[in-house]
Amino acid sequence: MKTVVDSSALPADAYSAKCPTRQVLDHIAGKWTILVVDALLQGTMRYTDLSRRIEGVSQKMLTQTLRSLEADGFVTRTVHPTIPPRVEYDLTTLGRSLAEPITALRQWTETHINEIEQARTRIIAEAQTH
Repeated sequence: MKTVVDSSALPADAYSAKCPTRQVLDHIAGKWTILVVDALLQGTMRYTDLSRRIEGVSQKMLTQTLRSLEADGFVTRTVHPTIPPRVEYDLTTLGRSLAEPITALRQWTETHINEIEQARTRIIAEAQTH
């Protein structure tokens, strides 16, 4: 008889290749995910509002990001039966729990971007002199 292991009983370990936290980390660490969640912290938004707010995101990437966030339980998608249909996105309670770390990460990058750019410039300059 084959033994079935209940993976929910196992402790989460992001360093383990078999742990499902790896996939979740991949989803929430993406730049589009961070920006979508951060934008939705302001409240419910339509797709076009999100695409305007997040400059540079392609239609394909925004759609993929929203679908992934919905599949992971971070975002709800509500379709209103109007003509044309009106679709709205909002954070779930689980999605709102990402607010503090995601906002902190965005703010950290905004605070330290000049230092990062200086380091990049220095490394490029050093590489060109060697």
